[in-house]
Amino acid sequence: MTAALTRRTVVTGLALVAICQLLPACKQAGPGGQVAESGITPAEVRAIAKEAYIYGFPMVDSYRIQHAYFVDKANPEYKAPLNTLVNIPRVYTPADTAVQTPNSDTPYSFAGLDLRTEPMVLTVPPIEKGRYYSVQLIDAYTFNFDYIGSRTTGNDGGSYVIAGPGWKGETPKGIKKVFRSETNLVSPVIRTQLFNPADLDNVKKIQAGYKLQPLSAFLGQPAPTAAPPINFIKPLTPDEEKTSLEFFNILNFVMQFAPTVPSEEAVRARFARAGIAAGKTLDVGSLSPELKAAYQQGMADAWADLANLQKTELETGKVTSGDLFGTRTSLKDNYLYRMAAAVLGIYGNSKEEAMYPMYAVDASGQKLNGANKYTVHFGPGQLPPVNAFWSLTMYELPKSLLVANPINRYLINSPMLPQLVKDPDGGITLYIQNESPGKDKEPNWLPAPKGPFVSAMRLYWPKQEALDGKWKAPPMTKTN
Repeated sequence: MTAALTRRTVVTGLALVAICQLLPACKQAGPGGQVAESGITPAEVRAIAKEAYIYGFPMVDSYRIQHAYFVDKANPEYKAPLNTLVNIPRVYTPADTAVQTPNSDTPYSFAGLDLRTEPMVLTVPPIEKGRYYSVQLIDAYTFNFDYIGSRTTGNDGGSYVIAGPGWKGETPKGIKKVFRSETNLVSPVIRTQLFNPADLDNVKKIQAGYKLQPLSAFLGQPAPTAAPPINFIKPLTPDEEKTSLEFFNILNFVMQFAPTVPSEEAVRARFARAGIAAGKTLDVGSLSPELKAAYQQGMADAWADLANLQKTELETGKVTSGDLFGTRTSLKDNYLYRMAAAVLGIYGNSKEEAMYPMYAVDASGQKLNGANKYTVHFGPGQLPPVNAFWSLTMYELPKSLLVANPINRYLINSPMLPQLVKDPDGGITLYIQNESPGKDKEPNWLPAPKGPFVSAMRLYWPKQEALDGKWKAPPMTKTN
């Protein structure tokens, strides 16, 4: 992560001219370099840039992914056009690189929705009771604004409306429920549980039963006049997102599809003072070196805040993944948590749907590295408490992607329990290391890279003892 830059305020004639070009109602500089009518200084630009970066990082990074999946046909990650459902009849592997810390337990189905013209209807087929599935509804903020699935709506199937902020209709006939989004761009992410490799054909049949169509088509009515095509702009790469001032132009673009909600009127107004507003363009090329530095220092300050959060709260367990993902209401406008969620594992589930105990350090507080050997031991009756299933997945750093290995095993999960070797006390020990622990222990081996890594435990549809903290994930213990 980018270290915080030394704070300094540079106020020169060039900086003031640049600010005047950027901001309305700007006149002569007053005492101390303060800009008269706008009431803003370069130091305040830095502060606003930091706040807007923390606020906007999830939106900008999500746009990168959505653009790759549903807009840029030349991108190797491209899935389908907007408002089209695509099924991925396999689990993720190290070849999938668009999304950090991907799940490799459940084949995915994806869609990118543009709800400006009319709502879309998602139809789910009946699914056998023992198989978990979920439809995570993610808006352009990356809030999980609601769910369809085993936990929330059951496995009986049905049709559901997904509507944007401008649609005010009642629940149509034949629709079980209407889900309303704050943004016009929405990404439903469907996960369908795969029990084992031989189960894949069953998953494919279920995926074939998922159906996405405009509400007018579902009702057999004429389609409304289509909204104008979106003139998509080029996203930034993950590295560019960290330092490029074009970040704020991507944010300005995405905010066009995210109307201001009442709780954010003051926040958006504050951003606008620094040229960060829906549909606006920040002319990066015309900024003076001093003003560019103010924006860049604000971005660096945001990464410093995130690094501090990770060190003091996430790695110590004061804040868990369950605190980072969820609805606007559950996150209580904690934008740093939302940024952390996007950096550590964008599109993670809300804790009621899935919990993600993370292994970033070992039992002694040292960062994990494949140069060492580790174990995770579950005592008798201490396996993760879930209504669906659990898994432990390996990710190499710094990219947080799955790890290629000679046995093509990227995780160990509860459907594998019959094949795992039990300890003499009836518990289970998992071996986390780069090389095989030996043939007798290999069923319990989760291969690690040679260098730094993290592991994510996933508890799908966790039971109450996990939600309330009575059950704790066991530590990862260094054994060499």
